[in-house]
Amino acid sequence: MTSRSTQTRTRHWWALDPAGSLVGLAFAVLSITPSLLPRPAVLQGALAGISFAVGYLLGAVVWALVRRLLWRGGTVPPFRPGWWFVYAAIWVAAILGLSALALDWQNDVRGLVAMPPLDGVNVTGFLLSFLLLAVLLLAAGKATASMFGHLRRRIGAVLATAASAIVVVAVVGGLVFAAVVGVDRIYLARNALPDAEVAEPTSDFHSAGEASSIAWESLGRHGANFVGGGPTAAEITQLTGAPALEPIRVYAGLESAPSIEERADLVVAELERTGAFERSVLVVATATGSGWLEPQTVDALEYLHGGDTAIAAMQYAYTPSWVSFVFDPDAPVGAARALFEAVEQRWLQLPVDERPLLVSYGLSLGAHGSQAVFADLEDVRARTDAAMFVGSPNGSSLWRSLQAARDADSPAWQPVLDAGREVRWMSRAGDEDLLTGPWEQPRVLYLQHANDPVTWLSPELLFRSPEWLESAQRSSDVSASMRWIPVVTGLQVTVDMLGGEAVPAQHGHNYGDVVVTGWRQVTGDAALSPEAIERIQAEIETYAPISSYTE
Repeated sequence: MTSRSTQTRTRHWWALDPAGSLVGLAFAVLSITPSLLPRPAVLQGALAGISFAVGYLLGAVVWALVRRLLWRGGTVPPFRPGWWFVYAAIWVAAILGLSALALDWQNDVRGLVAMPPLDGVNVTGFLLSFLLLAVLLLAAGKATASMFGHLRRRIGAVLATAASAIVVVAVVGGLVFAAVVGVDRIYLARNALPDAEVAEPTSDFHSAGEASSIAWESLGRHGANFVGGGPTAAEITQLTGAPALEPIRVYAGLESAPSIEERADLVVAELERTGAFERSVLVVATATGSGWLEPQTVDALEYLHGGDTAIAAMQYAYTPSWVSFVFDPDAPVGAARALFEAVEQRWLQLPVDERPLLVSYGLSLGAHGSQAVFADLEDVRARTDAAMFVGSPNGSSLWRSLQAARDADSPAWQPVLDAGREVRWMSRAGDEDLLTGPWEQPRVLYLQHANDPVTWLSPELLFRSPEWLESAQRSSDVSASMRWIPVVTGLQVTVDMLGGEAVPAQHGHNYGDVVVTGWRQVTGDAALSPEAIERIQAEIETYAPISSYTE
């Protein structure tokens, strides 16, 4: 007669662990609850699949430990075949029952970000992505467990653990390497040429122009878009009704020079050539991971100051910010520091009363790099005349220290520090009037949304409830139905980050609607009339079409 333990060891490889299946089901169901931003059905299915796999692993491990503790040397109570029919019925009931609830939740979140409601749930898209990911992850986990079981019977538990770990690391490492190579090739090809509508500049005030030592072909896609775009002096005058200069735009691509130090020196040489140190405002900008500078922000500055500006930047990668951050987190920091210090060194050589305003700026991963240049808030204000950091990632040390030091009665999503005397936070136009006390020069400004997943995604979100979800801290832009769930909320906000820019302005990772106000707060403007400011605002708001991510 075959014992229960033998039956357990020889069961088919495709058999599911009952406890793991239950916990996986719970995690998958919980992943459908609302988070910061709307999610399309396909990505919701992928999120549910990953959540199911994580829950399955946790449930299976815990159940294995319980079996060892409670039934050591004894018989484990059997799970009868009928259990799986009950389990399948639970899944059907969950899908049917949650469809309407999920639609309500998603429409609640869509309403909060000014998006139209959905009429129904795309169950097919959800199920396809869910099943694909869940099956793949379960198969990978079972293959690993099966390998460990075979090795343990042959060489013992200790050696089997070591050998299994080596194999898993090798396989995962190989897959990651293949993915990195694939992503690298895709974005390397995209980096080669500018957008079709962008022409090589002829202005002497732009890098790659006729007198520039920087070759057009060396700039990369986003660098070429930057120096080949932007308003001309005539266009600025037409919009504002005031005289204007030709704005200066300087940029060095990855191919412009072999090292970040050489690229930084090349940028300074270009600033010298174009007369940038004679302008009123000089911005040292840190690009995003792909080398992109947001047109809304840079154009807004040039309109506000009648082109009496110079913007300097350089490329440190050509992959999206999340790829650059995961695989080379030091790149934006090193590039930002090299560029700022090179510009600062030359700027300090000028007579104090002849220096332009020196401004530090960065968006997203660029904000992370720009902040890392400085030791603390005092250092920012000692070395710049203004700073604006937009959509700061959660891991930025300066941002975290300022958030932690904020006044006790201010919420995490819109902090107040020392009554706003040195640094302030804004989310939308009108926030500049919330604090009435003095804001001393030099001014530091953070643009920050309560539902920007880039800002709120952190490792702690996996195991600790964030303060921005507490009732006294929660913003009206965050769904009242959103609740912190261990592990699941971290996965949800990770998925939200993928669509952080696929929502209208004033929400998510979009800040184009508030950059005009932001620049005016930290750098002023060229004494423009209120009507001219309104025209600039209207122009900038036309820049950002919304992608189809959540449609």
